[in-house]
Amino acid sequence: MKLLHTSDWHLGRTFDRRKRYDEYEAFLNWLVELIETQDVDVLLVAGDVFDSSTPSNRAQELYYRFLYRVAVSPRRHVVITGGNHDSPSFLNAPRELLRFLNIHVVGYASASPDEEVIVIDGQDGEPGLIVCAIPYLRDRDIRTAEAGESIEEKEQKMIEGIRTHYREVYDAARQKQALLNKPVSIVATGHLYTKGGKTVDGDGVRELYIGSLLHVGRDVFPDSIDYLALGHLHIPQSVGGSDIIRYSGSPLPIGFGEAAQEKSVVLVDFSGGTPTVNPIPVPCFQELRTLRGDWPVLARDLEVLKSRGSRAWIEILYEGEEAASDLQKRLDEAVQGSGMEILRVKNKRMMERAMSGHADQETLDDLIVTDVFERCLDDRNVSTERRPALLSAFREIIVSLDEQDPRAE
Repeated sequence: MKLLHTSDWHLGRTFDRRKRYDEYEAFLNWLVELIETQDVDVLLVAGDVFDSSTPSNRAQELYYRFLYRVAVSPRRHVVITGGNHDSPSFLNAPRELLRFLNIHVVGYASASPDEEVIVIDGQDGEPGLIVCAIPYLRDRDIRTAEAGESIEEKEQKMIEGIRTHYREVYDAARQKQALLNKPVSIVATGHLYTKGGKTVDGDGVRELYIGSLLHVGRDVFPDSIDYLALGHLHIPQSVGGSDIIRYSGSPLPIGFGEAAQEKSVVLVDFSGGTPTVNPIPVPCFQELRTLRGDWPVLARDLEVLKSRGSRAWIEILYEGEEAASDLQKRLDEAVQGSGMEILRVKNKRMMERAMSGHADQETLDDLIVTDVFERCLDDRNVSTERRPALLSAFREIIVSLDEQDPRAE
């Protein structure tokens, strides 16, 4: 059995207000070709298929057209689990129909562990793989709130709740495994933040739980899982040095901070019993560049890009000593007649802190919601002693807004 692990597509996400549908379509076309050339048996998507709970019609079109193309092979399976950006009810709505196409969707945690266990048949029609299809576990799925709890008590209950959920689903998978007449590997999914996980600024990774990102240790996962396919972090990486516990990362860069990363999907081959894990680089479908320096350096770098016909989206970090109040005009002239676009300009000299202590050219695009709230606290002169409780309450509100009850949607 060959499994291809991917996650964090974020279909429908814009980049500095630029639509990215062409990029997403190019990626999905490439992914279909990879699945066919590698003769993949199971495609596993570990959450954040869409960027929002109300994806656009175009994003939905790309999703369903892709599933149709993958489902052409009668022996190929797709397993899709919900992430924190996804609407669980939206993902689950067509699942009974999709099941007839060997597409298995688990949008939210089920009441019965059995419902998150999927037995995949191989090309010979016999069971070849068991998937513990565990989606993003929402707060209400893993703990019961009690009055007067501290942040530490809440986090401990959430960690224990995640541990218990994985153990129950894995035990259900082991029971199914015991009924088979041959050894079958067990893989699991997850959409969460593990300890030591690497991120970059501006990658859009949201807080998952009240008060923190809740970094969980490897010990919350059962030791005997043959491969653990994780989503949520956008940098491809292994967890704790283990080759069989991995984040595939996002296939497209979410911000300029990810521009230099090599994106990937992960091919896992169970043909020899022990899984062989091979990351496969994803091509760059839209060049992103961050250029920094004084004006001569910027002018030179832009000319080099222009001479080779680049169509890059560019972030400029001006670090010259002169104020360069006409910087935008110079940049526009430098890229005129090329396919390049300058999406963001940060002029260090023009971003001197004003009396409020904030950058003149800073916009909401540069901030996350918690940053805005903290600026509010600054503006109101809220004392250091009061801030932790207010920030905790604010984060709880934000998480509750993101976590509508999927069964009530």
